[in-house]
Amino acid sequence: MTQMDINQILQHLPHRFPFLLIDRVIECVPGERILALKNVTINEPFFPGHFPHFPVMPGVLTIEAMAQAAAVLSFKTLDAKPNNESVYYFAGIDNARFKRPVVPGDQLMLEVSITFNKRGLWKYAGVARVDGEVAAEADMICALREIK
Repeated sequence: MTQMDINQILQHLPHRFPFLLIDRVIECVPGERILALKNVTINEPFFPGHFPHFPVMPGVLTIEAMAQAAAVLSFKTLDAKPNNESVYYFAGIDNARFKRPVVPGDQLMLEVSITFNKRGLWKYAGVARVDGEVAAEADMICALREIK
Protein backbone atom coordinates (compact mmCIF):
# COMPACT_ATOMS: atom_id res chain seq x y z
CA MET A 1 0.00 0.00 0.00
CA THR A 2 1.30 3.38 -1.00
CA GLN A 3 0.61 6.81 0.47
CA MET A 4 1.29 9.91 -1.62
CA ASP A 5 1.74 13.56 -0.72
CA ILE A 6 0.86 16.43 -3.06
CA ASN A 7 4.30 16.44 -4.71
CA GLN A 8 3.96 12.76 -5.62
CA ILE A 9 0.40 13.32 -6.85
CA LEU A 10 1.64 16.10 -9.15
CA GLN A 11 4.02 13.57 -10.72
CA HIS A 12 1.11 11.20 -11.46
CA LEU A 13 -1.49 13.68 -12.73
CA PRO A 14 -1.26 16.31 -15.46
CA HIS A 15 -3.88 18.48 -13.69
CA ARG A 16 -2.90 21.75 -12.03
CA PHE A 17 -4.63 24.55 -10.16
CA PRO A 18 -7.51 25.28 -10.35
CA PHE A 19 -8.40 21.83 -11.62
CA LEU A 20 -6.32 19.56 -9.37
CA LEU A 21 -8.90 17.97 -7.07
CA ILE A 22 -6.82 15.59 -4.93
CA ASP A 23 -4.74 16.70 -1.94
CA ARG A 24 -3.42 13.39 -0.64
CA VAL A 25 -3.51 9.65 -1.30
CA ILE A 26 -4.16 7.76 1.91
CA GLU A 27 -3.82 4.30 0.39
CA CYS A 28 -3.11 2.92 -3.07
CA VAL A 29 -3.00 -0.74 -3.99
CA PRO A 30 -1.93 -0.82 -7.66
CA GLY A 31 -4.23 -2.94 -9.79
CA GLU A 32 -6.98 -2.78 -7.17
CA ARG A 33 -8.03 0.39 -5.35
CA ILE A 34 -7.17 3.86 -4.10
CA LEU A 35 -8.34 6.04 -1.22
CA ALA A 36 -7.66 9.74 -1.80
CA LEU A 37 -8.57 12.94 0.00
CA LYS A 38 -9.83 16.33 -1.16
CA ASN A 39 -10.00 19.11 1.42
CA VAL A 40 -12.88 21.35 0.35
CA THR A 41 -12.27 24.98 1.32
CA ILE A 42 -14.19 28.21 0.79
CA ASN A 43 -11.25 29.33 -1.39
CA GLU A 44 -12.25 26.97 -4.23
CA PRO A 45 -12.68 28.99 -7.45
CA PHE A 46 -16.18 27.60 -8.16
CA PHE A 47 -17.83 28.65 -4.87
CA PRO A 48 -18.44 32.34 -5.72
CA GLY A 49 -20.74 31.24 -8.54
CA HIS A 50 -22.10 27.93 -7.18
CA PHE A 51 -23.97 29.25 -5.15
CA PRO A 52 -23.17 32.64 -3.58
CA HIS A 53 -25.90 32.24 -0.91
CA PHE A 54 -25.09 28.56 -0.16
CA PRO A 55 -21.71 27.36 -1.53
CA VAL A 56 -21.93 23.80 -2.88
CA MET A 57 -19.23 21.85 -4.74
CA PRO A 58 -20.64 20.97 -8.18
CA GLY A 59 -21.47 17.29 -8.39
CA VAL A 60 -19.61 16.93 -11.66
CA LEU A 61 -16.45 18.10 -9.89
CA THR A 62 -16.96 15.44 -7.22
CA ILE A 63 -17.04 12.87 -10.03
CA GLU A 64 -13.99 14.54 -11.60
CA ALA A 65 -12.17 14.18 -8.26
CA MET A 66 -12.99 10.46 -8.30
CA ALA A 67 -11.72 10.26 -11.89
CA GLN A 68 -8.47 11.95 -10.90
CA ALA A 69 -8.03 9.38 -8.13
CA ALA A 70 -8.73 6.69 -10.75
CA ALA A 71 -6.05 8.19 -13.00
CA VAL A 72 -3.47 8.08 -10.21
CA LEU A 73 -4.44 4.45 -9.56
CA SER A 74 -4.06 3.61 -13.25
CA PHE A 75 -0.65 5.28 -13.55
CA LYS A 76 0.53 3.52 -10.37
CA THR A 77 -0.81 0.22 -11.76
CA LEU A 78 1.09 0.76 -15.03
CA ASP A 79 4.16 2.04 -13.14
CA ALA A 80 4.04 5.06 -15.47
CA LYS A 81 3.60 8.81 -15.32
CA PRO A 82 1.64 11.17 -17.57
CA ASN A 83 3.48 12.67 -20.52
CA ASN A 84 2.85 15.04 -23.40
CA GLU A 85 2.19 12.19 -25.82
CA SER A 86 -1.06 10.87 -24.33
CA VAL A 87 -4.22 12.00 -22.57
CA TYR A 88 -6.41 10.19 -20.08
CA TYR A 89 -10.03 10.78 -21.19
CA PHE A 90 -13.43 10.16 -19.69
CA ALA A 91 -15.22 7.68 -21.95
CA GLY A 92 -18.37 7.28 -19.87
CA ILE A 93 -20.08 7.82 -16.56
CA ASP A 94 -22.82 5.44 -15.46
CA ASN A 95 -25.01 5.16 -12.38
CA ALA A 96 -24.03 8.58 -11.04
CA ARG A 97 -25.91 9.44 -7.87
CA PHE A 98 -25.59 12.45 -5.58
CA LYS A 99 -26.65 11.81 -2.01
CA ARG A 100 -25.63 14.96 -0.10
CA PRO A 101 -24.13 18.35 -0.88
CA VAL A 102 -20.39 18.87 -0.45
CA VAL A 103 -19.71 22.22 1.21
CA PRO A 104 -16.71 24.23 2.42
CA GLY A 105 -15.04 22.56 5.38
CA ASP A 106 -15.87 19.05 4.20
CA GLN A 107 -13.15 16.46 3.76
CA LEU A 108 -14.04 14.41 0.69
CA MET A 109 -12.78 10.83 0.84
CA LEU A 110 -12.54 9.34 -2.66
CA GLU A 111 -12.59 5.56 -2.87
CA VAL A 112 -12.11 4.08 -6.34
CA SER A 113 -11.69 0.44 -7.41
CA ILE A 114 -10.71 -0.97 -10.80
CA THR A 115 -13.45 -3.22 -12.16
CA PHE A 116 -12.02 -3.74 -15.69
CA ASN A 117 -8.77 -3.02 -17.53
CA LYS A 118 -8.01 -4.11 -21.07
CA ARG A 119 -6.22 -2.48 -24.03
CA GLY A 120 -6.17 1.02 -22.54
CA LEU A 121 -9.83 0.96 -21.44
CA TRP A 122 -10.41 1.17 -17.71
CA LYS A 123 -13.61 0.82 -15.71
CA TYR A 124 -13.93 1.91 -12.09
CA ALA A 125 -16.44 2.00 -9.27
CA GLY A 126 -16.15 5.20 -7.25
CA VAL A 127 -17.65 6.48 -4.03
CA ALA A 128 -17.09 9.91 -2.46
CA ARG A 129 -17.83 10.20 1.26
CA VAL A 130 -17.92 12.99 3.83
CA ASP A 131 -17.71 11.90 7.47
CA GLY A 132 -18.48 8.33 6.38
CA GLU A 133 -21.68 9.39 4.60
CA VAL A 134 -21.96 8.83 0.84
CA ALA A 135 -21.93 12.16 -1.01
CA ALA A 136 -21.73 10.74 -4.55
CA GLU A 137 -21.09 7.52 -6.40
CA ALA A 138 -20.54 6.58 -10.03
CA ASP A 139 -19.17 3.96 -12.36
CA MET A 140 -16.59 5.55 -14.63
CA ILE A 141 -14.98 4.50 -17.90
CA CYS A 142 -11.69 6.10 -18.90
CA ALA A 143 -9.29 5.60 -21.78
CA LEU A 144 -5.62 6.41 -22.19
CA ARG A 145 -5.09 7.67 -25.74
CA GLU A 146 -2.10 8.94 -27.68
CA ILE A 147 -2.24 12.53 -28.87
CA LYS A 148 -2.02 12.70 -32.63
